[in-house]
Amino acid sequence: MKEQVLMSGNEAIAEGAIRAGCGAYFGYPITPQNELIAYMAKNMLEAGRVFIQAESEIGAINMVFGASCAGVRAMTSSSSPGMSLKQEGISYGAGADVPMVIANVVRGGPGLGSIAPAQSDYFQATRGGGHGDYRCIVLAPKNVQECADLTYLAFDLADAYRMPVIVLADGMIGQMMEGVVLPPAKSPVDLPQRDWTAGKMQGRAAEVGGRKSARHITSIHLVPAKLEGVTRARFARYEKIKEAEVRYEKIGCGEDSDLVLVAYGTSARVCLGAHKLAAQEGIKLGIFRPITLWPFPYQELGKIAAQGKPLLTVEMSLGQLVEDVKLSVFAAVSAEGAKAVPINLLGHSGGVIPTEEEVFAEAKKILGK
Repeated sequence: MKEQVLMSGNEAIAEGAIRAGCGAYFGYPITPQNELIAYMAKNMLEAGRVFIQAESEIGAINMVFGASCAGVRAMTSSSSPGMSLKQEGISYGAGADVPMVIANVVRGGPGLGSIAPAQSDYFQATRGGGHGDYRCIVLAPKNVQECADLTYLAFDLADAYRMPVIVLADGMIGQMMEGVVLPPAKSPVDLPQRDWTAGKMQGRAAEVGGRKSARHITSIHLVPAKLEGVTRARFARYEKIKEAEVRYEKIGCGEDSDLVLVAYGTSARVCLGAHKLAAQEGIKLGIFRPITLWPFPYQELGKIAAQGKPLLTVEMSLGQLVEDVKLSVFAAVSAEGAKAVPINLLGHSGGVIPTEEEVFAEAKKILGK
């Protein structure tokens, strides 16, 4: 059995990043992700890598942009209001096809809200969040182990598809402590070669004004047709991501299930408890957990919906994940001629966390038991 290390979700995100070859971290303190930045402050410097506490969240995301353009795997992290400040920089990164990894340990909102766990940044993460036509890959861990594993994966996906990748946890996942089997540390030779970065000279070192011509990495294209062309090419890449990178977990979602719970992160952990409570009374609750919130597993959830059983979306927001659940059912109805099924919502906001008993009670109410 591999050795486990006891750490918090925030620390696991940080260690996963270090082992993935993160060469530069830029951040700004905000609760409830401060353990992450503190871990990076100590361990990045000890590893001889770059750590900078930026003057602001805006400064941090733009430092990530610059470091990545220079050829380094780079990352930042924050929590909800801080993520709002980073959106322009994330949009620039998407528009310039720059890999970057961003961890968001979500707290209650809107505005400054609270420092309690929430999932109300779902729309911000999965719909782009900033201006323009773009997407981010979004990975949602449900435990501390996945904090490490999905952050580790995030760097590979960011490089493979040259785009921002968001690790979307919440205050509960970030603060809890569990045993973790850490992924192997990558060496510099394990990292992909970035032949597109600013330091790589174009052509055969053509001389321009006594200097070699260098690449210009930018998101600006002033000719409308040019901008549309590069954006359409990027969306063609997104279609490949939808085919190759959809991740999800299913528990008891067979045709004999009475009702299927749909949830991610902390809410999915609560649903697992409700699943066990239901089993004690002979009620079969399935659980469908999207791991990639974008690309969302529409087809897989649609197949479950086609079985005709009611769905209950459980989320720590007042109706964001449920929109993608509705789209999954719509896709099943449109493509397979399936009958539309009832879609129910159990949502909380402001940092309120649903309980196992509450989810089970809502499921029984829907089932008329």
